Amino acid sequence: MIAIYPGSFDPITLGHLDIIERGCKLFDQVIVAVLRNPSKSPLFTVQKRIEQIRLSTQHLTNVEVDSFIGLTVEYAKLKKAQVLLRGLRVLSDFEGELQMAHTNKTLWHEIETVFLATSNEYSFLSSSVVKEVAKFGGSVAHLVPQQVALDLCQCYTETPLE
Repeated sequence: MIAIYPGSFDPITLGHLDIIERGCKLFDQVIVAVLRNPSKSPLFTVQKRIEQIRLSTQHLTNVEVDSFIGLTVEYAKLKKAQVLLRGLRVLSDFEGELQMAHTNKTLWHEIETVFLATSNEYSFLSSSVVKEVAKFGGSVAHLVPQQVALDLCQCYTETPLE
């Protein structure tokens, strides 16, 4: 069974990695799919995010990393996936995720959404929080994979704060 774990992953966090690792125990293959969203201005390019995810998941044999544009269900059909994998951190995540799961089901009745509750130690963690901490010089080494922490440090030390 193939699961798609879609997201922007700008950048990937240890919370994302936790969901990926746990998803790999449940599914034959997990495709981490980086959404190319032309209406957003991400910190890292899609190619850099793919590289970061590949480095962070190289210990997992059943992970593929890819990118897509458009509807997640259309990408899932293309990849012959049966499941969309989503992480839930807090109760407020559930409402939006449930709405999206129902919407996806109306677009393609064969897709199922599986929610994994984020491990307690990552329940506060988001890519936005990571970028904010890094922007102001805080350590993010305990929040993201090592290479991502280095990339963030390099990114924000090259860009002077205004």
